[in-house]
Order: sequence, then C-alpha cells, then structure tokens
Amino acid sequence: MKAEETIAIDLAGKTSLADTMIIASGRSQRHVGSIADKIIQEMKNRGFGNARVEGLPACDWVLIDAGDVLVHIFRPEVRGFYNLEKMWGADRPLGVALG
Repeated sequence: MKAEETIAIDLAGKTSLADTMIIASGRSQRHVGSIADKIIQEMKNRGFGNARVEGLPACDWVLIDAGDVLVHIFRPEVRGFYNLEKMWGADRPLGVALG
C-alpha cells in the first residue's frame, strides 16, 4: 500500500503493552484507511485473529492493536504532532527503519 516512513520500535523491556510498535504514514485520510484495511485483512488471512482497531472512521490516526504488535498509521501532520518515535525512543539505535 506504499506506506511512507515506516519504522519498527523494539518495546521489549520498555512496556508490557507490546513487544513491537510499527509506525507508518499515509499521504491522506484515504491512504491511511487503505493501509489499515490492508493490514487488518492480511492479519485475518494469516490467522492472527481479530485485532482491535481504533480511528478508522476519521483516518487521521489508526491504531491496530494485535497484542504483541501495535501498528500506528498517521497522516504526516498528525504523526509530527504526536511524535511517538521520540516518546518511545526510536531516535535511538533501537528504532529500525523498514523498507
């Protein structure tokens, strides 16, 4: 779905919420929604069950909670405002850029 600026943050030892946080951007609300829909469908197809999803109606920020993995998909302006990478230390070597 051509998500942009995708990174993975290792949360092991930082929180009990999840082991990994993936953060990505979509160019628009429609793009964010499409990325989220594709991830949710792929998870179902691969037998990972039903993830909890928040934010789909507005598509400014969609959170997919798949237990051990949290996926955040933002519009660029919203991502910059919340700056989760800084909050969770992705600017340190543990934050890994993806594809």
